[in-house]
Amino acid sequence: MTDLNSDCLFCRIISGKIPAKKVYEDEHVFAFEDIKPKAPTHVLIVPKKHFAGLNEAQAEDADVIGRCHLVAAEIARQRNVEQGYRTVVNVGPGAGQTVFHLHVHLLGGRGLNWPPG
Repeated sequence: MTDLNSDCLFCRIISGKIPAKKVYEDEHVFAFEDIKPKAPTHVLIVPKKHFAGLNEAQAEDADVIGRCHLVAAEIARQRNVEQGYRTVVNVGPGAGQTVFHLHVHLLGGRGLNWPPG
């Protein structure tokens, strides 16, 4: 299922109009390497349905949001970082969101401090 926005960077990546190093894809989710990684493993997991972020998500988006996190867990297992990784969803510019298509960051492969900000 796809509901893409032609003006969205991530929608253009999903559609193949912009190249990316794909890590995973299924009917609902697309995952690719971050081009400016903040950790040895830094993968972005995005729903194929376009919505800007958690504030714009609807009840019917709950399954795909959960699926993004399950895909993150599977990628973490594949990369042997399952003993210490982080999933992050930035919401709005004040939290550092720069691409307004909901996405989950998977970060791992190095120590991750707390608090993160």
